[in-house]
Formats: sequence, structure tokens, C-alpha cells
Amino acid sequence: MQAKTIPIKVAETPQQEAGACHAGEKTLLESAQAAGKSEILQRYALDYPKGPHDQPQSMCPAFGSLRVGLRMSRTATILSGSACCVYGLTFTSHFYGARRSVGYVPFNSETLVTGKLFEDIRESVHAQADPEKYDAIVIINLCVPTASGVPLQLLPKEINGVRIIGIDVPGFGVPTHAEAKDVLAGAMLKYARQEVMSGPVQAPNKTRQDHPTITLLGEMFPADPMGIAQMIAPMNLAVGSSVPTREWRELYAALDCAVVAAIHPFYTASIREFQAAGRPIVGSAPVGVEGAHDWLQNIGQSAGVSQSLIDEARNKSLAMIKAVLAQQKIKGRITLSGYEGSELIVARLLVECGADLRYVGSACPATPWNSHDAEWLKSKGVQVQFRASLEQDLDAVQDFRPDLAIGTTPVVQYAKEACIPSLYFTNLISARPLMGVAGAGSLIQVVNAAIGNQSRFNKMKDFFGPVGHGDTSGVWMEEPVERPEFRAENRRQLEKKIKQRKAQEMG
Repeated sequence: MQAKTIPIKVAETPQQEAGACHAGEKTLLESAQAAGKSEILQRYALDYPKGPHDQPQSMCPAFGSLRVGLRMSRTATILSGSACCVYGLTFTSHFYGARRSVGYVPFNSETLVTGKLFEDIRESVHAQADPEKYDAIVIINLCVPTASGVPLQLLPKEINGVRIIGIDVPGFGVPTHAEAKDVLAGAMLKYARQEVMSGPVQAPNKTRQDHPTITLLGEMFPADPMGIAQMIAPMNLAVGSSVPTREWRELYAALDCAVVAAIHPFYTASIREFQAAGRPIVGSAPVGVEGAHDWLQNIGQSAGVSQSLIDEARNKSLAMIKAVLAQQKIKGRITLSGYEGSELIVARLLVECGADLRYVGSACPATPWNSHDAEWLKSKGVQVQFRASLEQDLDAVQDFRPDLAIGTTPVVQYAKEACIPSLYFTNLISARPLMGVAGAGSLIQVVNAAIGNQSRFNKMKDFFGPVGHGDTSGVWMEEPVERPEFRAENRRQLEKKIKQRKAQEMG
């Protein structure tokens, strides 16, 4: 029997505005609400509040969900969106080491509005649902299909034993790619939790731990789970799965834990699923002396461990961390910013390592699970900015004139141009051990080395001298002459074309 085509509800706005990715956030949001996506958008607004300004400047949020799917074995990922968006996302994914193809269901105005796109997606899912190859297939709606109401929720929940998970990850609904990781991780945990509630599930590949386990929430350096395992071992606890997981069956192990450690505190949807499973949540992380002291206490209490065993674990770990900090310290003023969600725990570690930290900005929001870190940092005189904009991060560098600026690519560029040593947070700070004794030793080494490069920056600045900015940047035989009359003429021509286009749209 041939499947019936489901028409898509579209907003009562011109097609070229409502259905185009250049229409603007407000138009796309209104279109999505009119097309039946109000419930999911309201959920996102609660889970991922944007803050006082519009939206952090970050890469396409959907990259986060795509990354989670691509890192899982036996999981296929299919994108539904504009071709330019899909190209950018696949390029970025392969740049970051993806070793598999990304599926894509193309569309045009006709297939989008008539509902044929949904039928194409359903056909693609059926074609890919091979249980010999896959445990799950993930379909991600990007901005335009979400704005047009493509109903992924109407896809079957499973085909031939392969789980089907459809999610909307529009740039106008999910603020950052970090939080988009939670969109997919939360959807998978919800599916896995319902499977567990329905009956026996397939055992994870890893050997079941003899002790109660701690599930780690958030992507982290591979050595950190091992370091945390050593720290909690005296409490007769073990590290279980890390979410996002690397395979489907690890989701069952993640749910089967004593406590969830929200190392990255913005996984709101995932935390909701763990809470529905009756699991307690502990925020922050075992970083530095005070951080490890508080975290081990909270983990032990939440897991029902006796105070004597908690004290034993703390005494052992804190002694080693104190020994590292006694040998070396960070000496210098620092500003810190990023969009990974781990900025506050890195900030705590910097302060405990002796750094004069003045500012920490995170593109992620304030949540109940990072409030303790925020208050601790504020008590140390650190300015904490959630949902930080690029302008706020740059202002911090300009105002505090740090010895080292740790931040995103544009922050690093700005700092280096100002002759300030800088480190890219994602690749040089986040991608190294942070927990326990390994974290303290690693961070001190890389930060002090970077601060020590100031003399090299000074030599380069003396050698190259003033090379100009904007139109005059670079090295010239003669100073470039600005021609404001040319700019004015170009502006006049552009404004004329905009008026003509608006007149044509009005009929």
C-alpha cells in the first residue's frame, strides 16, 4: 500500500521568507510555531535559555548533535536541511575526525511545502534500517525543515529492529553546539530508558562493575575518567559510562548508576532523563584542592557512602594535589572564555593553581549544577559571565590586559594582535586532563609556558612594526588612500536594490 503524503503546515508569510534560511531568526521562529513546532521550541526555550542578549556567536548548533551521532558505533546520521548548511556541517565533521558518511535528504520548495520531503526522509530511513549494520538511525532537521514543520515525530520508532530517532536542531531554537549535544544525548537516553522500562535489554559490552558506578555527563579528555576512578576507588565506587556514549548499549549502563556527575552542567535534557530514572545529580568536578574536596564529599553522600570512606578518599587525593601545587604555581593575570561548557571548572582550577583570574565567560547558561562553581569564583573576585557574547569576551581582554588570554578563535586573534599571549580553549585547554592531580600538573605547565612567550611577542612586534588595520593592514610601499566617495556610491546602489526588491514583493 502506498504511503499517504502528509502536507506540511506553513506560516502565512511569503514562501521565499518563511522557507529560506536567510529569512532571519524571528521569521523562522514564527514559521516553526505556525507549522506545529511550538511544543518542542517551548521545551528548548526552557532547557536552553538564551540570556540577556540574543544568541552567542558560535558555530552551527546542529554540529553538536551531528558530532554525538558520528562518534557512536553502529549509528547512522541523516541530515535534512539546506544544501549549504549540510555541506558546512559535513565539512566541519570530517575536519574534526569523522570517519563515516553523513546521510542527506535534499529538498526543493515543492517537496518541502507539499510534504514530499517527509516521505523522502521516511523512504531513506527504511532504506538504511539494516540491523546487521546499525543499532540506531538519527535524523536531524536543520532550520528550514524545522521552520516548515517537517514532522519527524511521525517516523516509526523502529524499523527491522533499528531504532529511529528524529530531532529538530534549528539554529533559532538551540543556542550553541554544546547544548545540541544534549538534544541528541537526551533523546537517546529517553529512548533507552523506555526500553529498560519495557523489559530486559541487551547487556553492555563492558564487564559489569563490582561496585556502584558514577555516570560522567559531558565530553572530556580520555584520561579524566581514569583519574576520577582512582579518586573514588577508596569509597568503593567505580566510574561507569560517560554520556554522550560511544555505543547504544552504554546508555543502559549509564542509566544503571548510583550517581550522575554533571561535569558539564548544561545537559538539561539528559539530566531530566536521569532524574526520571531516580538518579541523583552532582554538579562541579574534582578540580584543584577545594574543588576535589567538595566534589568527593557530594559524590560520597549522594551514593550513600560512609563519612569515614569519604574522608579516606579525600585525604588520599588532596595530598597528591597539594604536593603538585606546592612545587609550582601559575604566575600571571588571565582572562578565560569558551563555548564548551567546562569553562567554570577550568577557571576554578586556574585560581587554585595560583592564577590571577579576572574574567570567565561561557556561551552556555547558568544552571543549578554550575551555581556552586559560579559562587565560588565570584567569592575569589572573578567576574563570571554566562551566555557571554564575543564583545564581552573582547572587552575583558581590553579592560584587564591579561598576561594570557584563553578563549575562542576570535578572542585569541584579538589578543595576539594586541601582543598578548593566548591559547585556544577548545584545542589547548579543554583537550587535556583537568581532574585531580593530573589536571593540576598539566594546566600549570601549559599556562606558564604560554605566559613565558611574551618576550617573543614583543620581538615580533618590534620587527614588524605598525602594519596597519582594516583596509591598511599588511605591508605597503605607500600608505593606501581611502576613497569614501566610492563607499558612498556602493552603499547608495545597495539601498536602491533593496527598495526595488521590497517593491516587487509588495506586488
